[in-house]
Amino acid sequence: MLDNNSVVAMFDQHTKAEEAVKQLQRASFDMKKLSIIGKGYHTEEDVVGYYTTGERMKHWGKYGAVWGGFWGLLFGSAVFMIPGIGPLVMAGPIVGWIVGALEEAAVVGGLSALGAGLYSIGIPEKSILQYETSLKAGKYVLLVHGTPDEVTRAKKLLDQAGIGGATLHMGAELAGAAR
Repeated sequence: MLDNNSVVAMFDQHTKAEEAVKQLQRASFDMKKLSIIGKGYHTEEDVVGYYTTGERMKHWGKYGAVWGGFWGLLFGSAVFMIPGIGPLVMAGPIVGWIVGALEEAAVVGGLSALGAGLYSIGIPEKSILQYETSLKAGKYVLLVHGTPDEVTRAKKLLDQAGIGGATLHMGAELAGAAR
């Protein structure tokens, strides 16, 4: 069964998001449990294209080097056009959650495809709207998903690294709120 426990951190700059990912990697955190989401490129910049080889994506354009660092650390990648937000580049299991939510027609009233993917893993709707607004404003969102112990450890590691403001979403709390 999928654990509905997550910690979510938002960053104004890609370098800060990348440092957070590297901090978790240095602490031997399972990189398959991390996702990163961001706009990653501007529409005025011509993108030559992207391709996937295995679980790695190559992206050319103004921010190709930015995302290249994430592709080397995280598994799975995609570019989605989200109405109301615009194009989003993603890496990590979030890609599968969004595709799964779309395939199951699980898009919940008023939520985008991204929101449906987040909702499917237990992120509360109010928080989803906050994260979508942040993405629309050009921020980067780091999502760590796992057991209660794993996400609690990830939050502590992020806090120790001076990356404050991470929000913990625990499945048990969400289940209690739904009653």
